[in-house]
Amino acid sequence: MRIEDTDPARHAGIEYPMEVGAPVFAPIKVLEEKDKAVNVARQNAKLEYDRIMEQAEVLMKQARALQARLDATEMVHGAKFSFNPLHGKTYHLYFDSRIGTNVLIQNGPDQWSCGIPDAWTYSMAVKKLGDSTWAIVEEDEVVSSSIAVR
Repeated sequence: MRIEDTDPARHAGIEYPMEVGAPVFAPIKVLEEKDKAVNVARQNAKLEYDRIMEQAEVLMKQARALQARLDATEMVHGAKFSFNPLHGKTYHLYFDSRIGTNVLIQNGPDQWSCGIPDAWTYSMAVKKLGDSTWAIVEEDEVVSSSIAVR
């Protein structure tokens, strides 16, 4: 048995089968489908956003490290020293309060036989890099390199 319908546009939009043998179907709930699509889009956007933020964090870390190297380089070039520093060797910066400037020397704070001069204050350990910039050396690196030298 077939129901006759004269309007074909109405036939496509009817929410129930128009023929006896037609499969049963349910109308699509448009609001639910939109909700699902928005949730999937938000989830994918959040994953992408998190990935971009991780990359930005890595770049910011690299920028801070570069700025620290440039600051150390400026401190060393403003310091007094009377030797030609070698690439890859660790040196030590002290502040001499008598002359009001930094002094670059090879002795670390624990390598003085008679102690650090009274007017000097230890600032940091630095290492000359291959690109002629200076990097601040962490204390544990200074200890391990001085043990290897002895």
